Amino acid sequence: MDQHLSTVTHTVTAHLSIPKNLPVPLSAELHYDMADPYAIRLSLGAPTKRPVDWVFARELMTEGLHRPTGSGDVLVIPRHRGHLHFLRVVLRNLAGTAVVDITVREVAAFLRPTFAMVPEGAESLHMNIDDTISELTGRRG
Repeated sequence: MDQHLSTVTHTVTAHLSIPKNLPVPLSAELHYDMADPYAIRLSLGAPTKRPVDWVFARELMTEGLHRPTGSGDVLVIPRHRGHLHFLRVVLRNLAGTAVVDITVREVAAFLRPTFAMVPEGAESLHMNIDDTISELTGRRG
């Protein structure tokens, strides 16, 4: 796990499920940055030149350790049928659906330092509202 003062990066082996085939191991990274305290990034294929990035709520992955959660593009399902040591992340977009399994141990090891850095409920204290508004409106201060 790579950790800087304001980020946490954890390299994991994800298992990509393809219908009618055995899961394929795939290098991936989980990344957290205090600059976006509500979100985590899952980069599939990292550290290749062109990983596929998915950004979603840290709370979604945390809650997904205990119960199925999410709607829309990202669903997280804990310890599913016969795979008690894996967390399943279902990623959907217009191109299709990817089913990715990551060990619960690796996800928990990634999440712990993110909550040490920014405790649950304290995320808003780490946001720069002026920069966020400028970014959303296309204005640069």
